[in-house]
Amino acid sequence: MSTDHNTEQTGDSSDDSGGCTATSGSTSDSGGCTAGSGGGSRTDAGSTKRQSVEEKIDATVEEFDADPGQLTAVGLGPGHPEGMTQRARAALLEAEHIVGYTTYIDLLPDEITDATDDLYDTPMCGEVSRTEEAIDRALAGNDVAIIGSGDPNVYALSGLALEILESKGATASMVDYEVVPGVPAAQSCSALLGAPLVNDTVSISLSDHLVPMPEIESRLHAAAGESFTIVIYNPWSRKRRDNFAKCCEILLAHRDPDTPVGIVHGAGRDDEETMITTLDRLEDLGESDIIDMTTTILVGNAETYVWDDRMVTPRGYETKYDY
Repeated sequence: MSTDHNTEQTGDSSDDSGGCTATSGSTSDSGGCTAGSGGGSRTDAGSTKRQSVEEKIDATVEEFDADPGQLTAVGLGPGHPEGMTQRARAALLEAEHIVGYTTYIDLLPDEITDATDDLYDTPMCGEVSRTEEAIDRALAGNDVAIIGSGDPNVYALSGLALEILESKGATASMVDYEVVPGVPAAQSCSALLGAPLVNDTVSISLSDHLVPMPEIESRLHAAAGESFTIVIYNPWSRKRRDNFAKCCEILLAHRDPDTPVGIVHGAGRDDEETMITTLDRLEDLGESDIIDMTTTILVGNAETYVWDDRMVTPRGYETKYDY
């Protein structure tokens, strides 16, 4: 790890929830389920549990005749296979269908993709369509896993799945809905940077696609004004340069310019990079390759310091013990 320049490490990645949300499409696939916008099945091994269900976009539970299968939201953790938990691996090996964002499907090891009956992926902007796809497949009688990097409950689709189930008149119990947690980006990126998050921490996404920017700014002011360390998700895109600049402005209004900041880009992927810099240099990095939608930024608090190229945030032991 280095200060103010990049090195290769391993870690996790943020999700795609900061992108746009597409509405569902209108085609059906051979699995008896609807295809989302831009997505499609990659394999078709002919599951014996599949039902013939045509164009079930916005279908209610009454329109499915099969006994429902199981729906599992699985967190892949960091992008590399060894970062996946044993529980996540087992759930994916048991799933008949796996549904996910194209990038996450591509991260799956061969042992999992070879074992499943059907893979279904959509590109960025397909969050709603692919979640409905996973639910329709489960209601049609298949055991389905919907995947995401990190953890399903951190800026991901576990909540959306429950909302769509409710809107269809179904219940979580009906599909034996389960969440299999994974290591979130904040924790896996923190491990690359030393020990920056061992005290109270908050996470804030800079994507204003689902949350208005004034609300994001209010949250930044509140967090930066207290002694929290702060994890910034979805910090930058070509369409949201101003959000990142505003974030840096707010942070500097509350914190010293020399506050340590850790940056992890593409954690757990081939293009992974890490950097430790200071808050006053952060905004200038917005135009560099290290900050984009796959980047997670960790902002230290007033106590955070850099030692031996590692961020350290004291927990408070030094006030109680001599060492």
